[in-house]
Amino acid sequence: MAVESAQDLTLAGLAHDLNNVFATILEAAELLETDPKWRSLSGAICRSARHGQRIASGLMASVQAAQPLEPILSGTMEFTQDLLKTVHAAPVVFAPRIEKGIAVPGPAAAWERVLLNLFLNAAQTTPDGVRIEVSARRTAAGVEISVADDGPGIPPAILPRIFEPRFSTKSSGGMGLHIVRTLVEDWGGSVSAANRPGGGAIFSIRLIRV
Repeated sequence: MAVESAQDLTLAGLAHDLNNVFATILEAAELLETDPKWRSLSGAICRSARHGQRIASGLMASVQAAQPLEPILSGTMEFTQDLLKTVHAAPVVFAPRIEKGIAVPGPAAAWERVLLNLFLNAAQTTPDGVRIEVSARRTAAGVEISVADDGPGIPPAILPRIFEPRFSTKSSGGMGLHIVRTLVEDWGGSVSAANRPGGGAIFSIRLIRV
């Protein structure tokens, strides 16, 4: 019989406590839903709380079977719009092109974090809103996922450092793209960034273990 380490028990307790918090938030949001005035806010709160529950569940996740990409992408696009609305940022326009049946390795919550960080990175490039094209296709080596935007692109001087921890052109932050690289590499993949010939940036994820 496997013996749980102190760290395992701590993570299990943390996940349990966080799920209790999110359950309380969901109950409060469901009460708000009964009032037409707050129905839209209730939906946003519910989606955020369920997103938190998936992250909490992912704390204890080990190697799992591959997860379908389409529902992960759909939920993350919806959550991104909720988050941008909450902080009064310009909404983005998503243009997904996903081959049917594509799956990704590991917990769904980890891939939600990857996509969310890429979407927010694109959204923060301009206050006017951007169009984000998300594509996923099978290749001879595995799967390729790309997130491209029509923003100002990445200054060539910082492109080589963009995935470094705490590197940012803003006054705070700088961990989002480092988290993307760390999670993708944890599942046997790689990620790269480049500027598009017609303007904007593109992030490409390549997975060989799906």
